[in-house]
Amino acid sequence: MGTQQFHQLFEHLPGIYFFAKDCKSRLMCASQPILERLGVPDEDSIVGTRDHEYFPPQLADNFVQDDQQVIKTGKPLINRVEIWYNEQHLLDWLVTNKLPIRDTQGQVIGLMGVVQSYEGKKESFLPYSHINEAVDYIRENHSGRINVSDLARKVGVSERQLHRKFRTFFGMGVQEFLAKTRIQASCDTLIHQDGSISEIAGDFGFCDQSAFTQQFRQHTGMTPLKYRQRDTERR
Repeated sequence: MGTQQFHQLFEHLPGIYFFAKDCKSRLMCASQPILERLGVPDEDSIVGTRDHEYFPPQLADNFVQDDQQVIKTGKPLINRVEIWYNEQHLLDWLVTNKLPIRDTQGQVIGLMGVVQSYEGKKESFLPYSHINEAVDYIRENHSGRINVSDLARKVGVSERQLHRKFRTFFGMGVQEFLAKTRIQASCDTLIHQDGSISEIAGDFGFCDQSAFTQQFRQHTGMTPLKYRQRDTERR
């Protein structure tokens, strides 16, 4: 089956985006929605490029780390929930699956993957219903004070169990998930509202602007001010 024919399958699966990379994590192909999200005019322009050309360093590093895990072990990475760019070019939670690509001798020569929204995928995670309840609560109440013990009690598991479930499913603890969710939500506010960075920090549960800036830089690779300026320059 030719590459173009193969891509056509994914063009007709709403909300599911396909990509493939070589063993050095360089993009080799991607479905049209990914090209649009990354602002790339055509597929030829994406061939040989790397995640660091499109994403903040912290995010790109995480993507490459997962790529290399699949390539080195030959084992798929299934249902990895991570931050990605949504259709509005804002950071959002998406679910990624990555599988090794092998040559005729069985050697891993790259990987292929699909990305889809967490909202569209989460109903298939019924065995992780406690996780779904916790994630929904965090996303709906991230601007307020969330105590992990109270959250665990709310969803009916122990604090230790909740941490273990988050580590198993998301590869991060509850507090880190909460921080990333707050950062993701603040990205939209930085772009679409005129409030000061100090005000936005308070709105999203950070004790002050300094703490907000530190967390924002850690998760996106830039300061809130730089993020806002970059979007202004793009318009």
